[in-house]
Amino acid sequence: LPALLRSYAPAEIFACGETAVPLPAGAPGKGESPGERLTLLLCANASGSEKVPLRAVGDSPRPRCLRGVNLEQMPWSYRAGSPAGLTAPLFAEWLRDFNEGMRRQGKSVLLLLAKHEAHPYLQLSNVRMVFVPPAAALAQPLDRGIAGDLKGHYRRRLLRWLPAERGAGRPSLLDVLHMLAQAWGDVHPGLIAGCFRAAGYTPDAGAEAVSLTSAPGLLGREQLQRDGDPAEADGDEGTAEGEDAGELAAVPPCPSEREVWRSLATLRRYLECQATSPDLFQAFYELEDAVHMVSAG
Repeated sequence: LPALLRSYAPAEIFACGETAVPLPAGAPGKGESPGERLTLLLCANASGSEKVPLRAVGDSPRPRCLRGVNLEQMPWSYRAGSPAGLTAPLFAEWLRDFNEGMRRQGKSVLLLLAKHEAHPYLQLSNVRMVFVPPAAALAQPLDRGIAGDLKGHYRRRLLRWLPAERGAGRPSLLDVLHMLAQAWGDVHPGLIAGCFRAAGYTPDAGAEAVSLTSAPGLLGREQLQRDGDPAEADGDEGTAEGEDAGELAAVPPCPSEREVWRSLATLRRYLECQATSPDLFQAFYELEDAVHMVSAG
């Protein structure tokens, strides 16, 4: 295996595996059985530069909350599986999708995974599958901290769910899928690369060091505080002397947090129905996080 790893760049070495996360009790769109969980199929490369969109496997074959959603353009995918979770046919479907994604990018990659009855071997054009024996000294990078970090971000987002402000009850399966996609995005590339190195899956432990600077496009708290209220900086200087009282009355009041969350829910629903690319949701997730930061003060 070490010689095989040396023949691929870290960005071309992928590992995949499954982990389970609990659904909130009573979440709309899920079954009624207590302790219901989603099985997540995770896959990322050794440089941390590419995280494959999550595939979630649940019990419900046709969740009502997913009706009308353009599922082909979501930043996640959902499939109905068995009570045990992922099945061999579902994994084979994911493998073909992953191979097609690599073919479109013009990449030939190595995929490391544990040998399991739900992991069939397929001869693929752009993906070389290598099964790591259970007794091998190398541990799955996902078990070195990647899956745990994802779950931590997911729990944080569940706790941040504010029913009063959102005007909703418990999060639905659709809400959970979006939260999981956001949590997967929260997993830092540097952590992923470190877990691959700790597992021995990176040919050169010093290769492709990942910067820990904030991702471009994300607003920090200081910038939000600095830019969020231009009226406070300008005071009342912008008000013209003798301005008509009717014009002042026409200025809309500052919306409440409940109104803001309802507006965000409307925007998300529009994107779920009309989005032409999963990338649109990254901008929406950043906007939602920015609103959270502002409301948290």
